[in-house]
Amino acid sequence: MKQINVLIVDDSAVVRKVLSKVLSSKKGINVIGTAPDPFVARDKIVRLKPDVVTLDVEMPRMDGLTFLKKLMQYHPLPVIIISSLTEKGSKMAMDAFAAGAVDVISKPGSAYSVGDMSSDLARKIKTVAGVRLKRVRPRSTPRPKSRISSKALSATTNKFIAIGASTGGTEAIRRVLTKLPETSPGVVVVQHMPAQFTASFAQRLDGLCRIRVKEAEDGDTVQNGLALIAPGNFHMLMRRSGARYYVRVKNGPMIHHQRPAVDVLFTSTATYAGSNALGVILTGMGADGAAGIRAMKEAGSFNIAQDEASCVVYGMPKEAVKTGCIDLSLNIDDIAEAALRKITRQ
Repeated sequence: MKQINVLIVDDSAVVRKVLSKVLSSKKGINVIGTAPDPFVARDKIVRLKPDVVTLDVEMPRMDGLTFLKKLMQYHPLPVIIISSLTEKGSKMAMDAFAAGAVDVISKPGSAYSVGDMSSDLARKIKTVAGVRLKRVRPRSTPRPKSRISSKALSATTNKFIAIGASTGGTEAIRRVLTKLPETSPGVVVVQHMPAQFTASFAQRLDGLCRIRVKEAEDGDTVQNGLALIAPGNFHMLMRRSGARYYVRVKNGPMIHHQRPAVDVLFTSTATYAGSNALGVILTGMGADGAAGIRAMKEAGSFNIAQDEASCVVYGMPKEAVKTGCIDLSLNIDDIAEAALRKITRQ
């Protein structure tokens, strides 16, 4: 079994020592070095060639997000951000996903022990090791779009778009949702993301999109001009009462090591919406969503997958395509228009 070489970057000597100890005790993981700041990390990455880097956010000389952007531009490799469960940390996590981080994990706190964290971190390291990432071109921060009314979709009722994503999905979801008009059919989204971060993700999107975006709450109605983001650590399921679609936000076992899971959303969508929904599977690792896409297709839905060229990781879309239940594979920037065009004609 090939060892996964990990470099730990954190300004705290205590954190570096603890992480080195707990990760070194995990089978298949080899901590090849540590660094107290990005400048030392840069030299060690070139010299040691780690498979995965764990990265703190707030560090001296250069903050972790600035370093992450530079790293993904010139020397992309899997980076897992280790962040605190604070409002500030949540915002930083959103910036980190946009900059190219493959995952975010919380530092130990009152409800999250070192043991819990080390197990989660080891699993994530093993999941992302070997993933080939593309160079991320620097882009300017998008300005919030004005909420311009559109009558193009005003006659459409009782239809919605279901989206599933994982690694690279925060940026992909942004690029889809910001293209939707104010009167777009409702949208429900599962993005693999830790608890505490989905609220910040939804708030950020709400400031950028013409549609409203919010973290889903149990019983929320799926309606035109609104996107509901599944909250971290809870599954989101579709239900129907007469002509009204609504979501249930529930606990439950992890599916594909995830909660929320795309398969849970897609399968319940197939059951309660059938051909009145359209499925979209975006960039991500693993097979979550493939079984759900099949269920949606068998129930009569039209399904779209992000193409390999525009994916950060062509894992989930690839598995969905393998089912034979994807109708279109498109560049991320073409998905919104195609989804709107198709769902308004269903």
